[in-house]
Amino acid sequence: MTDRVDRKLSELGLALPAPAAPVATYVPAVEANGLLHISGQLPFKDGAVMTGRLGEDRDLAYGAEAAQACALMLVAQMKAALGGLHRVEQIVKLGVFINSAGDFTDQPKVANGASDLMAALFGDAGKHARSAVGVPVLPLGAVVEIDAIVKVTA
Repeated sequence: MTDRVDRKLSELGLALPAPAAPVATYVPAVEANGLLHISGQLPFKDGAVMTGRLGEDRDLAYGAEAAQACALMLVAQMKAALGGLHRVEQIVKLGVFINSAGDFTDQPKVANGASDLMAALFGDAGKHARSAVGVPVLPLGAVVEIDAIVKVTA
């Protein structure tokens, strides 16, 4: 799996960031009963959190880019927690939270930025269940936050 992901990242011109440290009292990931639960990850671009509210001061394209950045951070956290990506069996679920105005209704399209990347990187193992929820505010003013559940081998 590691080789496939590395190859695909290279093809897409993307690189995994360094795994972000927690911003409060929690750990980035917990492995239990064959599942890796990854805490919500924020989108980083050029070392800074991507901020704003969709439908107010940010558009759909920015949101999808932020969701992709969150997905890259999720993969970085998987790699750190598992000692590599060779143990990833299936991306089970993504929980996508989108900082959005009350009349913004394209949350699923924003979440596709993460879902499409997971499918590209992991193939069929990257296809997952998902929720995409609009929220009024996120930590550090982030535009998107995504958590994940991943099935792993022992």
